[in-house]
Amino acid sequence: MPLSAVDTVTPAFEHAQRQLTRPFRFGQWVRLAFVGALAGESASFNGCNFNYPGHSPSSAPHVDHQTALLAAQLPQQFNWHSSMVAWIVAFSLIGIGLIVLFTYIGSVMQFILFDSVIRRECRIREGWSRRKHDGFQLFLWQILFMLVVFGVVVILIGSPVLAAWRMGWFADAREHIAGLILGGCGLLFLFLCLLLFFGVIQVMTKDFVVPQMALEGIDAFEGWRRLLPKMKAEKGGYAGYIGMKIVLAIGAAVALGIITILGILILLIPFGVVGGAGVLAGWAMGLTWNVYTIAAAVVYGCIVVAVFIFAALLIAVPKVVFFPAYAIYFFAPRFPPLAAVLWPPTTPPAAPPSLEPIR
Repeated sequence: MPLSAVDTVTPAFEHAQRQLTRPFRFGQWVRLAFVGALAGESASFNGCNFNYPGHSPSSAPHVDHQTALLAAQLPQQFNWHSSMVAWIVAFSLIGIGLIVLFTYIGSVMQFILFDSVIRRECRIREGWSRRKHDGFQLFLWQILFMLVVFGVVVILIGSPVLAAWRMGWFADAREHIAGLILGGCGLLFLFLCLLLFFGVIQVMTKDFVVPQMALEGIDAFEGWRRLLPKMKAEKGGYAGYIGMKIVLAIGAAVALGIITILGILILLIPFGVVGGAGVLAGWAMGLTWNVYTIAAAVVYGCIVVAVFIFAALLIAVPKVVFFPAYAIYFFAPRFPPLAAVLWPPTTPPAAPPSLEPIR
């Protein structure tokens, strides 16, 4: 009998508790924090310097002074604009490259996290070797999905904005204030609806398509083709799952936010004492702010920030394990291959020897 979205909370919580505390292993927490961060969920560039030969009065005696001045300024202006365009293009390419890279890494980590929850053991190197192909299949789906999301947002949000601009609403905003306000509210509502819709698709892919890909060796498109009939046959169950997951996510965010703030406040005490002692020692030694002291302060600040991030990731580990477990325990009764892995059949005991007397 499939569990409801509410009934799934208890076994998922017990699974997370057993995996994280029985026994407690710090190395396991660190690996799960690393995988969860990547699964969930910079560079210098030398600007191009285009130098074109300019005309000066000495090299062109027949050109008047004003023309010569404009001719001298034009290459400098062109050089400045070209450098800005080069910087923008460079940073855009770097940003796109980082998005693509982390999308691929996150896709593989989705499968590693799934295996970690199923096995109650996180093994990153082994999981990466086993799940590279599955991660690449999910990566292709993710890239196509992002392109579709971008195209839909541009068409549905950008088209009305472009139409309003071409009609002169922005140039004469005071006379079209009512239309701009109503249109802005409508576009905001539409954007939030799109955000919710695409978010649900992303959650369904992570929770229900990834297990099918991991256990049956199919791609994400085939996974969705098989998932849709299940959702149509049990609309209420899956709708309840989405609603319950939103409630659980809000509750987890509030609880983890409070715990994280308390943890950071506790960590601030020793780091504040060390930092204050360092500043006082520097003043006593007659040190002033220079390149070396500023560099030392920056390094210390980076260390503090890194420790805070690391602590926040460790605090989030129960959430990293609970939500995949919640999806697994909800989907397992509805997906037999997952149920067979989660609840392997026990081998029946051998029949006891016959006690009849030998004739």
